[in-house]
Amino acid sequence: MKRFYLIGFLTLMLFDTLTQICIKYAGMNALPFELSSAWLVRLFSQFWIYCALIGYIGAFFTWITLLKRAPIGPAFAASHLEIISVLWLSSILFQEQIGWIKILGCGFILIGILFLAISETSTKKTVA
Repeated sequence: MKRFYLIGFLTLMLFDTLTQICIKYAGMNALPFELSSAWLVRLFSQFWIYCALIGYIGAFFTWITLLKRAPIGPAFAASHLEIISVLWLSSILFQEQIGWIKILGCGFILIGILFLAISETSTKKTVA
């Protein structure tokens, strides 16, 4: 079961990260933004927007599969691991700066997931 969770959440993180990075690329390549049909044509003529759509669909089906077996609290928290992977990739691909506040935030995300996983494990032992 642990292997299922590990593979599932890594897959979810991969799909979510793919989606966010592709949306960034699509937005950058569709500039300048304007409320017009020309902008929509520029946006939807991009490869990146369709990759983002594939990422959303993959994330949806992965998430639904995980929710069949995973407790909702830890699962919801772990589903936000893409924040860390997107931050890291954005620093590499888009030269975005990662400051101490962002690193601290990533640490809090990881600690929160860990605490929820521990509390879920201790709750199962108490009930059993």
